Amino acid sequence: MLASLTSASPGISNRHRHVEPAVGAAPLIDAWGRCHTYLRLSVTPACNLNCIYCRPRHAVRSPHLELLAVPEMIRLVKVFAQAGITKVRLTGGEPLLHPRILDLIADLKAIDGLQTLGLTTNSVLLGRSARALKQAGLSALNVSLDTLKPDRFERITGQPVFFKVRESIDQALQAGFASLKLNVVVIGGVNDDEVLDFVEFTRHRPIQVRFIEHMPFTANSWRPASLVSGRVLCEQILRRYPLVPAPEDTAPSGTARVFQVEGFAGTVGFIDALTNRFCSQCNRLRLLADGSLKTCLFRRPEVNLRPALRAGASDGRLTQMIRAAVSGKLPQHPSLDELVRQPQSMFNIGG
Repeated sequence: MLASLTSASPGISNRHRHVEPAVGAAPLIDAWGRCHTYLRLSVTPACNLNCIYCRPRHAVRSPHLELLAVPEMIRLVKVFAQAGITKVRLTGGEPLLHPRILDLIADLKAIDGLQTLGLTTNSVLLGRSARALKQAGLSALNVSLDTLKPDRFERITGQPVFFKVRESIDQALQAGFASLKLNVVVIGGVNDDEVLDFVEFTRHRPIQVRFIEHMPFTANSWRPASLVSGRVLCEQILRRYPLVPAPEDTAPSGTARVFQVEGFAGTVGFIDALTNRFCSQCNRLRLLADGSLKTCLFRRPEVNLRPALRAGASDGRLTQMIRAAVSGKLPQHPSLDELVRQPQSMFNIGG
């Protein structure tokens, strides 16, 4: 079972070359044969937390950043959908800070070709809107929570809102989302002593807890000792709980290796992007809040679509720009040594 955590190769696997987009769509295939069907859309750079691994306390966002308006987001997503994108996830910053988030979800839900519409949130504002989000058309929800201890939560996020977040997660469960996942960034010496507590969290809750390796970004205090690999976490859990592969771990482009403790309502996933690169399976694109398109989380944007959009570019021209960016996508993200030296901040990317 441990071998399944380290089976991904940095090369391109043939079994991932033929993932088909929606019927009638012209697929976005890069030079390495990867078909892109998943778009992560950052709807706002604003956030109400200052998590130590994402937005350091002293970080300042450019006041001159021009952001996409809602109609522009909708138009661009339609263009992406026509090119084969079937899944969209809304990110931030904190997407629930966007004043028109419900309208945006409803409009995106109506786009032909989209099969899944998700959102990632820190859940500070989730409690009051969980049911409304589901009614608007949201089908998948990811919640970020890196500790189950109130005092530690404040040290990690800079805000004393732990109990508000916990209540919001309960309300999301009650809302009945088809997919509900809890993202836990594991940092050595900070919260790695809570791994078993998070596994226990899945005993009675139909939620997938996903352990994410701490990634190096500018000024986020990353150091070698803060990286706890998915393999180490799995070995730690196996000393207490017997894990078996979860039935849902079937998507060839999935980032998480998903397991379950027999009899538990939820599941446990490992996203080990640094120690077990899954670049050969990548089907993701990222559209930032300012219109910049990234084909890889760890590389700079290839193009900004906003100027062309506002200059009256046709759908065909926008599609050409997107295809050009995808065709230039590199086979894998930089090595860990390179990542440590890159001047890139997580809070400027949108997750």
